This record gives sequence, structure tokens and C-alpha cells, in this order.
Amino acid sequence: MKNVVVFTGSGISAESGIQTFRDAVDGLWNNYVIDEVATPQGWRNDKEKLLRFYNERREQLLYVEPNAGHYSLAKLEAKCNVTVVTQNVDDLHERAGSKNIIHLHGELTKVRSTVNPSLIYDWSYKQLNLGDKCEKGSQLRPHVVWFNEKLNDEDVNLALNKIKEADYIVIIGTSLSVYPANEFPFYNTDYTTKYYLVDPSDFDVSMIPKRVKKFKHIKENSSTGTKKVVDEILSEN
Repeated sequence: MKNVVVFTGSGISAESGIQTFRDAVDGLWNNYVIDEVATPQGWRNDKEKLLRFYNERREQLLYVEPNAGHYSLAKLEAKCNVTVVTQNVDDLHERAGSKNIIHLHGELTKVRSTVNPSLIYDWSYKQLNLGDKCEKGSQLRPHVVWFNEKLNDEDVNLALNKIKEADYIVIIGTSLSVYPANEFPFYNTDYTTKYYLVDPSDFDVSMIPKRVKKFKHIKENSSTGTKKVVDEILSEN
């Protein structure tokens, strides 16, 4: 079976109704001060405000569903070894049926200890409040990677290894503007690897390393564009 790595950003979830962070019109960062709700300093300054922000994001998941793009990716697992490497913190890939998912930026449905980051708990869609503590008595925090925090080394290494082994790399709904994750899809050095980009926006092809010889931009939304890519891969396997 061929190896496929799918690298997803907020664009794949936007069609499900999840507000993106960076959209120029109604992105979340237009309505919130990043330093207050997505940094360690924000956590130190006002825990209640930060918890409220993520409680709102978590509650939103109750009212959205995976879209056709998510379901198309799950369908791909019938004939290929598929790993989804996502920058998203929602659970829509899981709910659509994808099995192998690496969340580079954490997960909204999990929380972790502030004294021991390895103590991670499934939290589902519940509210997280001041006074909710881990087994060691420390306040719990959202299990997301904030600005000025490192990505988890184990997740990074696993993602890069999967990318290096990939026969196909599919990039969906991301501007490839967030370092260092934006460089991940291009860690593959095999010139035979096929790359697909699914995104309705124009794309600066100068961002693609010269060693990438097979690259196709599907200039469509996730739901329709992803299906086209999946159908093409399945037809070859």
C-alpha cells in the first residue's frame, strides 16, 4: 500500500463552520488580542479570560460536523496508508473516521497539567474552569500549543518520519505561513513524490522547493477539491 500524508490547516474546517484564526474578514484574531488568549503570558495575566476563550471554541464543536473533505480523506484509508498531520485543534478528522492523526498544535478536547505537561486528560466538550486540577493538584490548562511554546518533539519527529516516507503529500486549507509547521510538507526529498495543494486562493509557487517535480494546485474548496485528489490517488492504487 502506498503511503499518503495529508497536511491540513484551518481551511478544511472552515467549511464546517469553524471560524478560522487568520481570515482577513472574520478571523478570530480580528476579535481577540493574541497575547491575551494564546500565549503563556496571557495565561499568567488572566487565566479566566483565556479559559473562557477556549471554552467557547470547545463548545462550538458541539454544533459543527465534518464536511465532505474530511470524509473523503477517511475513504482514502481503504487503499492507502494515510497519516493526517493537522495544524487544527478540532476533532473533525476523528469524527469523519480518519484513524492516524497527528495534532501538531494540540487538541481542544484534551487538557493538561500545568506542572507536568505529560499529564494529559480527555475532556470532551466540557467547560474547563479555575479550580479544575490534575492528579498532582495543579490547575489544568487547554492542551494546545500557544505562541512562544514549542511543538511536542515526539509529534514532530513522527510527522517528519511519515512525510519522508510518503508517496503522496496532500496539503489542504493552509496558507503555509505558520513556522515551523509550514516547512513540514517539504521534508520529503524523493523527487517521485506527488504533491497536491487544495486551496481556493492563489498560491506563490516560489514557496515550493525546486526539488519538488510533481506538484498540482487544485484551486477549489476542501469539500470538492479533496474529493478530486482522493479519487485520483485511488485510481492509481
